[in-house]
Amino acid sequence: MRVSYREEPCRSAMNRVAGMDFEWSLNPYMGCVHRCAFCYVRGHERRADRPHDDRYGTSIRVKTNIAEVLRAELARPTWKREYVLIGAATDPYQPAEGRYRLTRGCIAALAEARTPFGIITRGTLIVRDLDLLVAASRRAAVSVSFSIPTLDERVWRATEPTTPHPRQRLRALRRLVDAGVKAGVAMMPILPGLSDRPEQLAEVVRAAREAGATNLFGALVNLRDGTREHFLSVIGREWPELLPRYLDLFGRRSYLPEALTAPVAQQIKELRRKHGIADRRRIRYAPPEEPAQMELAI
Repeated sequence: MRVSYREEPCRSAMNRVAGMDFEWSLNPYMGCVHRCAFCYVRGHERRADRPHDDRYGTSIRVKTNIAEVLRAELARPTWKREYVLIGAATDPYQPAEGRYRLTRGCIAALAEARTPFGIITRGTLIVRDLDLLVAASRRAAVSVSFSIPTLDERVWRATEPTTPHPRQRLRALRRLVDAGVKAGVAMMPILPGLSDRPEQLAEVVRAAREAGATNLFGALVNLRDGTREHFLSVIGREWPELLPRYLDLFGRRSYLPEALTAPVAQQIKELRRKHGIADRRRIRYAPPEEPAQMELAI
């Protein structure tokens, strides 16, 4: 797969979010080489008349000036230090970050402005920024969520084609937690008939506990227009026997009914309690009222 990178400056860094449990989102890149079959961003790309099928993830926009723009936004007198989520629409630690270091620059800017933030990623490159995450945690509330919906090798390879192995993500999580950074697991999305069996869910929760995850949550997949078509084509190719079931489940809807989602949510809740998922960090950082000036290289 050939990937092209478009270096384009941005006019704004943060995006106001409505109807979610976070106020602002921040995405240093547009597009993602992980090319997850179930990625909901494919739906956004379809509505914007951009490639959302097999071509998705082959063209990545690099917002070269995003850290500088972010600093300007955070310096505004009206900024209230609201929570910012990094990676809502792209993985901030996809391979391009190794070269461009945009996510690292944004973390530094948020920390300097004492702004709380979270990161969601499937990338293990995040361990490179361990020094900065530790320092940021001393200035504001910081959390990291590793997306690990399954440890099933076949499901992972077919639905997350270019992501690091889930167990590599667990090792990265352990590195962060051991250093004192709050890091947990997002079991999202769980796939009916593929990764929702009780023993599969238990395997992920058990591994998360062994890695020291401070928290864990999960949810079944949703398939909106643009994502649904591509995902169903993957199901038809990899698991043709499951295609009729998926057509029945998602043929006329994007979200599954509560009758199907509630039992899985309850299983995760019980497994979380059984395996004792909790914040057990030996080192915890509480932001002081007047933190010292940061002196870290970006």
